[in-house]
Amino acid sequence: MVILRSRAVLFLAFAFAVMADPVSSVAYAVEAALHALDGRLDLLVATMGLVVVIIALVIINYRALIARYPEGGGASAAVGEAFGDGWSFVPVGSLVVDFVLTIAISVAAAASAVIAYFPALEPWRLLIALVLVLVVGGLCWFGHLGRIVFALMTVVFVLSAATVLVFSAFAAPVTGEAAVVATGTGADPGMLAGLIAVVLAFPVAMALATGVEAPSTAIAQLGELDDDGRRRFGQLTLWLTLGIVGVITLGLATQAARLGVGLPDEGSTLIADFARHVAPAPVFAFFQLMTALLLLAAASSSFQAGPGLLKALAANPAHSNAVGILPVAFGRVNSRHTPYWGLVLFAVLSMLVVTAAGADDQTLVLFYAVAVFLSFLSGLLAMTRFTQQSRQWGRFALNLFGSIVVAFTLVVNLARGWPILSLVAAALIAGALWMLWVRAGRPEGIRSIEALAEKAEAETDAVTP
Repeated sequence: MVILRSRAVLFLAFAFAVMADPVSSVAYAVEAALHALDGRLDLLVATMGLVVVIIALVIINYRALIARYPEGGGASAAVGEAFGDGWSFVPVGSLVVDFVLTIAISVAAAASAVIAYFPALEPWRLLIALVLVLVVGGLCWFGHLGRIVFALMTVVFVLSAATVLVFSAFAAPVTGEAAVVATGTGADPGMLAGLIAVVLAFPVAMALATGVEAPSTAIAQLGELDDDGRRRFGQLTLWLTLGIVGVITLGLATQAARLGVGLPDEGSTLIADFARHVAPAPVFAFFQLMTALLLLAAASSSFQAGPGLLKALAANPAHSNAVGILPVAFGRVNSRHTPYWGLVLFAVLSMLVVTAAGADDQTLVLFYAVAVFLSFLSGLLAMTRFTQQSRQWGRFALNLFGSIVVAFTLVVNLARGWPILSLVAAALIAGALWMLWVRAGRPEGIRSIEALAEKAEAETDAVTP
């Protein structure tokens, strides 16, 4: 009984810590979809429903990836085995970009949550976001936030979001001028036009999918479990993430459409306007607080994972968890076991991105899904190759369909223009790492680099007081 209880606690701590990123994405993904729909609330539920269905499709495919690599490894392990070690740098490069963008969009959205409650701070948006980067980075400098802290933040946010949704069931629709704005203007009611609008809008909201792949690599931290235990934890976490993110997302979209809570005015957000309209003032205040804290926790997770990945890539003959293609400096740690040069690099890059976007999370969201979907696509193509080679035609069809859907999402987002910069950045990083790898004599271990980074992070958590 004690063992079962401790396993349950470990699973809940692991699952809710890992899902902090996708759960926090609700703060900006639904609003991003509504912007892409030009404010058409009548299409919001269909759009977010399609997003959740596609996330389910990705999760089904990643469930098979976890089954194949219960020791962790994720897309880089699959790609390395399917196409050769050199191709593992494709998901690794996209992962680096994803970490930078996660920090940037999370602090920008956290600033938006603060400004939505204190509108007078709007002129200071950029400064607030930059200060938040420094604060989160500074906290990570002095040690890692453990699984329990991340898990508690996620749980409390989920409970506060559920409370807001319960209040929304008894709320009256928006009236007056706000209601006119919320319903949108110039909407074409035609079914074909609506279908086209949904198909073109949902890729933007696929930022909601960022982080759903995390269990496939994070299970490497569970050294206390055997392969079957890690496999079970990873797969259950995928389904739990889908359930929680799906319920909150569809609940918010459905109730926003019913109540007429549409595109926010400058200085506010969709979820802030929604909570403000349906919930009592204290509940609204607490919801905004938890939204901001969860977003900062998501930024903190990337501040830990990013430098950890660079540490695993750094030259360090005395460390078994090192591939050895980056300068030794990225492997150096302070007294709190934090790889400080990697942390400084991610802080600088994130601040540059935040500044370039004017700390606007709705601008950054256009770039966000591109990097992670490149990783999704590489992982799904690898799984497609495996099932084709083993003649598992049912799974092959599922993998192929998932690859096509992910590729379509990626192409639509790239067609918006500027988001191609995310793809270019990921390609340049992947190419640079590949050249360093070749110059270093093609050392082994690159396909397992994500698992090595996660193991190193787990070791840091274990020794950091």
